[in-house]
Amino acid sequence: MRTTLDGALLTGIASRLSTPEQKTAAGRQPVHTCYVPADRADADLPARWGAAALAALAEHAPDAAALAAIVGLPPDLAPTVYERVRAKLETEPVEDLRLDFEDGYGVRDDSVEDAHAARAADLLAGWGLASAGLRVKSFDTTALLMRSMRTLDLVLTRLGRPPAGFAVTFPKVTSADQVAALAEVLDVLEERLDLPRGVLRFEIQVETPRSVVSADGRLAVPAMIAAGRGRVSGLHFGTYDYTAACGLSAADQHLAHAACDFARNVMQVSAAGTGVRLSDGSTNVLPVGDLASVRHGWQTHYRLVRRALSHGFFQGWDLHPAQLVTRYAAVYTHHLETAEADGRRLAAYLGSGSGPVQDEPATAAALAGSLRRAVDCGALTAEEVGAHTGLAAEDLAALVRP
Repeated sequence: MRTTLDGALLTGIASRLSTPEQKTAAGRQPVHTCYVPADRADADLPARWGAAALAALAEHAPDAAALAAIVGLPPDLAPTVYERVRAKLETEPVEDLRLDFEDGYGVRDDSVEDAHAARAADLLAGWGLASAGLRVKSFDTTALLMRSMRTLDLVLTRLGRPPAGFAVTFPKVTSADQVAALAEVLDVLEERLDLPRGVLRFEIQVETPRSVVSADGRLAVPAMIAAGRGRVSGLHFGTYDYTAACGLSAADQHLAHAACDFARNVMQVSAAGTGVRLSDGSTNVLPVGDLASVRHGWQTHYRLVRRALSHGFFQGWDLHPAQLVTRYAAVYTHHLETAEADGRRLAAYLGSGSGPVQDEPATAAALAGSLRRAVDCGALTAEEVGAHTGLAAEDLAALVRP
């Protein structure tokens, strides 16, 4: 059939429009990241966090009704949520862990940090967690950059080959140039340690105004992702550095502030379609002390986790073992409340297409992704998802798109 446009013309246009492929983060996304100063970690840390969370649950919410009364679990779901939270705390309390060499660690003598870096490598190799790594120091000054990269070098050299799920968190990023510099360092480390190309990836902490809007008035996140050349695996929001830098008073430095919503919205639209994962920040209102203080800490954390989930942030920071109770309670309630309706819509999409809602392929992928996350974290079983959707696990995975 006769046409006017030739293939060479269209191929040339397509080549100009093509963009570098961003590597999608592999494996499941953890529901949280726990941060622990590197000098306070030991081989029993994940188990101790689980035991401490179970002790807090037993002391302050010994049954489903007690926990429901504190955080507002739906009465019909409370028994299921409670039992699954308790089982999670017994079997896999920590999904993701960072050994912190930055704010929670401070500045030490080089010999001290060298020793902690060596021990960090041994801990990371021994824990066997689904995901774990370290937060290095920022690149704010030459001295911090040198110390940051020496710690990373020591850890990776001692490991030889990083364990599956190894992650590096890069804090206080202020420019794409800093991201490009870290990517360059990782290039060299991979070459000299004989590691597979691209295996070393990192998370950018969005915790400065310049990591949201650059000095020339542009959105900063897209340029930072591009500067990482496929090595950026996630964007993690930093609540308190960001709100303080924005000039907010202490009372207004919290995750639900509109300034934080703006930053997260920029993160979300900038990362959409790139395969880069999103993580919310932390709350420093901890569930410790007397019953009133624990209740307040749990209520605050539960509310903020539910809010993040509804905004499309499926991961967040946890700073204390007792926060694991409300992390999993919030995540499990979210999935249990939405699973039946999501399953019906997905089944309708794959079936006759009849029904009150006509979904697009992108929505079907999002529904499948949500159900897969529910199974990954223990909120639902594969059998329950199958009952809701009529799909096997491999069929569900095939629907998920980066």
